[in-house]
Amino acid sequence: MVEYYDDLITHIETLSQTKQSVIIAIDGASASGKTTLANDIQNKFDATIIHMDDFFLPKQLRTPARFNEPGGNIHYEYFKDAVVAQLHQKVIAYRPFDCHEMNFKPIHKIPRKPIVIIEGSYATHPYFGRYYDVSIFLDIDAKTQVARLVQRNGEHGAKQFINRWIGLENTYFDAFAIEHKADYVFKVT
Repeated sequence: MVEYYDDLITHIETLSQTKQSVIIAIDGASASGKTTLANDIQNKFDATIIHMDDFFLPKQLRTPARFNEPGGNIHYEYFKDAVVAQLHQKVIAYRPFDCHEMNFKPIHKIPRKPIVIIEGSYATHPYFGRYYDVSIFLDIDAKTQVARLVQRNGEHGAKQFINRWIGLENTYFDAFAIEHKADYVFKVT
């Protein structure tokens, strides 16, 4: 874990000593390192991770009106009902959505540990309310973002992100001032 996360780690340690359950939300731009940060925190604290990628829209909800809504390309209603409502249960159970198959997978049951990390774009969507104890926003410069997307998704996959998903993310970030409301902001360059 990189040095500039020290304040964040100290904050999580302090919260974990005073609370039975600590919920961390990591939001931010595509390819900015959200999953990597979540994995780093998980390894340090033995936390549970839930990925927002499991909550993209099923086919029947993919309408032009929904995609015009800031943050509308996430199935925020299902996330709130399936995850936010269960965050203090011993097990969090939900059906992840598979974008490649355009179908829900079988029920996924995740034992909730004292620290739960919700990672992915839209993790701090205002529809959920402030369900988390700590919010983190990761930003990235455009050149590094494109390079990482090409490395991660190949040329074709990167073009899809650039032509569609990044614009939807930026609309959401701007509409709800996501970066400005975060407890911690880190910029990847």
